[in-house]
Amino acid sequence: MTGLAVILLIVGIALLLLGVFIEAAKFLLWIGLIIIVIAVIAWLMRFIRRQT
Repeated sequence: MTGLAVILLIVGIALLLLGVFIEAAKFLLWIGLIIIVIAVIAWLMRFIRRQT
């Protein structure tokens, strides 16, 4: 689960940077943001489950 969250975070950041630097690929910005949010939610779920 942690590995998947890290991979999602890296892919999301890469797409976010591509979306910022390449004007023609603005949709990558949104896809990157969505993937980053999914990765953060996955990390939070793991953190919450570990606490209980």
